[in-house]
Amino acid sequence: MAHAVETSDEKYSNLWNRIRAGLRLPRMEGPRVARYEQWFANNPQYVNRMLQRANLYLYQIVEDVSKRNMPMEIALLPAIESGYSPNAYSRSAAIGLWQFEPSTGRLWGLKNNWWYNGERDIIASTNAALDFLQSLHHQFHSWNLALAAYNSGQGTVANAIAHNKALGLGTRYRDLRLPLQTEHYVPKLMAFVNIVRDPAKYGLTLHAIPDSPYFVRVNTGSQVDLSVIARLANMSLKQLYAINPGFTQWATAPNGPHTILVPVATKAALIEGLSQLPPQDRMQWARHRVVPGDSLYQIAREYGVSIASIRSTNHLYGNLLHVGQSLLIPMAGRRLVVSRLHDHHPRPEVTLARRGVRRVKIIHRVRPGDTLWSIAARYRVYVGQLERWNVLNAHDVLRLGQHILIWASPAMVPQAVAKARITE
Repeated sequence: MAHAVETSDEKYSNLWNRIRAGLRLPRMEGPRVARYEQWFANNPQYVNRMLQRANLYLYQIVEDVSKRNMPMEIALLPAIESGYSPNAYSRSAAIGLWQFEPSTGRLWGLKNNWWYNGERDIIASTNAALDFLQSLHHQFHSWNLALAAYNSGQGTVANAIAHNKALGLGTRYRDLRLPLQTEHYVPKLMAFVNIVRDPAKYGLTLHAIPDSPYFVRVNTGSQVDLSVIARLANMSLKQLYAINPGFTQWATAPNGPHTILVPVATKAALIEGLSQLPPQDRMQWARHRVVPGDSLYQIAREYGVSIASIRSTNHLYGNLLHVGQSLLIPMAGRRLVVSRLHDHHPRPEVTLARRGVRRVKIIHRVRPGDTLWSIAARYRVYVGQLERWNVLNAHDVLRLGQHILIWASPAMVPQAVAKARITE
């Protein structure tokens, strides 16, 4: 992950005023800009939802843009890329606020492993995106061309410039023949810039965002269960994941970095709680003794963890197991998570698959706002497992009332729910 939060010297009463003061690119007019201005004006609910998400991240983005002396229009680019959603996922497999494709993310230093995805990390992806955009600006000497290249690729823009030069034509953004999506990309951003510049002109209201950090980095010292962090910081697991979307599992990575972002107001309580937390309470483990017929796949499915986590924890380099071997299984404080996840949700319909086994069959009815990711996080399973159990893929649209089959650890199911209906 990248640099810690720092505050700016000059303070504004509202972050939007700071953004307006930093807008530097020439205004863009034309039918495409007007079309997107009208679209934003006609969809105030979409704008409000997007800016509710931006409320968590925008200060950090503005700070990073400001430190680099880049035009503040760049801080508004995630509105076009992802709607300020770090969980946004495109058909081309682009991910996160800045919509990095995996290959581009690796090129700009974003790490991606079983525990962590830098393309979703707020600070890391922002710094990578700004590095990329500055490189493009250095190449093309124009922010509009840099933005076009960010959308369509450096080669596409460079070839369009070379084509026009060969014909004796202009080489500015408006002169080039680019893919249709790219020809709309910059006008759409500039339309949103105009909305921010004067929202009342379009019948919109941008609710004030404080010009101060929402989150701060805390060093946890070692691997820790995210639900433990949430409890100590007096926040929900959902809130914690919202500002730490780079974490893809239930705990921080075993080999670090051992840092996490939490709201500024919770920093002191978290540091105090961690200082008093016994080492054995940071993570919860199960011990499994290998019996004839066991495989890593079967063990991982039984405990609802990944094969990679079992390998990593037990320093295994292949799939070979021997009878009597003892394996540590990282259960990651699931009992702690249960109370948080079920306190605010209706009870699912539950059946026990068989008495005496360690897996519970849950039938989850899809509700408004549910996604495969949110359902997986709720029951502490993996999206890939949901896909296999329900013959789905990550791009499928869930229907309200749809039944989703889940094989969960009994620790994830409160007793009152587990007793709701039991079948042999």
